[in-house]
Amino acid sequence: MMLKRRVAKISVFLACLMPVVWLVTAALTDDLSANPIRDITEETGTWALRFLLITLCVTPLRRLTSWNGAIKYRRMLGLFAFFYGFLHFLTYVWLDQFFSLLDIVQDVYKRPFITAGFSSFVVMIPLAITSTKEWIARLGGKQWQLLHRLTYVGAIAAVVHYLWLVKADTRRPLAYGFLLSLLLGFRVLKFVRSQFHFPGRSAPLPHAGHV
Repeated sequence: MMLKRRVAKISVFLACLMPVVWLVTAALTDDLSANPIRDITEETGTWALRFLLITLCVTPLRRLTSWNGAIKYRRMLGLFAFFYGFLHFLTYVWLDQFFSLLDIVQDVYKRPFITAGFSSFVVMIPLAITSTKEWIARLGGKQWQLLHRLTYVGAIAAVVHYLWLVKADTRRPLAYGFLLSLLLGFRVLKFVRSQFHFPGRSAPLPHAGHV
């Protein structure tokens, strides 16, 4: 059983690496478009948003299917969201702005879609840092869970960033926004039911990556 779980985790880990493997391979084989910086920026940003949403899907999936094993992958998925968000941010800072702090600050201040994207990345930093069991114990379960509700804030900012970026063809960001609204609705419904139907129910011990 332990071997089976380890193989499953390794498989999920390798699957999560596939987008960056594809990007590296495409760059080395000159298989990107005439604007490779744009390709890398768009792909890493899109995958950061996808992993954020996949991470938020774990709790509803677990409750709807009773598949408790899904919880074991949530921390990994959340960290991959941060990983791709970091690559997205690094591409912008390095290849687009050439580490010009003044230009970056002006961009964040003057361009709303940059402001939204930067806000999403900043929110993800403390979530990645505190994703371990040690931080759960240090902060306490309730405080840790409250902090990790910021995952929704990061996801909302990421959707807004994407929507303001594309301007014309908004179908994909709107689709991601619709999925996020369903996940938020699930969270609100869960909260309402807990308040009105189970007022004395104690909160379960959180797992790393719990949102």
